[in-house]
Amino acid sequence: MPVNNSAPRVVVFDLEFTAWQGSMQSRWMRPGEFKEIVQIGAVKVDASFAPGAQFDVLVRPRLNPALSAYFVDLTGITDEAVAARGIDFAEAYRAFVGFAGPLPIVAFGRDDLVFADNLRLYGLNGVPPLPRFVDVRDWLMALGVDPRGKHACDIGPAAGVPFEGHTHNALHDALSVAAGIRAFVTRGAQPPLPP
Repeated sequence: MPVNNSAPRVVVFDLEFTAWQGSMQSRWMRPGEFKEIVQIGAVKVDASFAPGAQFDVLVRPRLNPALSAYFVDLTGITDEAVAARGIDFAEAYRAFVGFAGPLPIVAFGRDDLVFADNLRLYGLNGVPPLPRFVDVRDWLMALGVDPRGKHACDIGPAAGVPFEGHTHNALHDALSVAAGIRAFVTRGAQPPLPP
């Protein structure tokens, strides 16, 4: 039976989570700072990393429900948007795992650990596990792209693909990562897939 190359093969995703001026430098170690997920964005891609179905969910943070001005400026996500469209993390997590199904998930950085931190933070046990995960940073390094100092929104442009949308929007950043991977795969690179 022939292989369907247009069938979804991987889910590329990105997260936005609560942050304050200086959070990255302090590694969220200052009192009261937690990486609470506020947005999950994802796209299913086929064997060539062409985009297909998309997933975009806002999440209501529990411990710091008011978003910092820094976070709002960075992401464009407002308290009003979260109040109007946000859902609880437990529901958002299950929806994301359901969207991914049996497909492996790919991200720029260790966003799988941010999911794990949120599960622990909220005491959620017995939830479905994340699918197999791949961090594309080592793959990019092998291609000669230094990921240090970069964000998910930078991956498309690093491969020569202009960024579309709002930087630090999880869905737009996931699409940028997918576009960057697709550009490298089109040039002959092996796709970053789990073993």
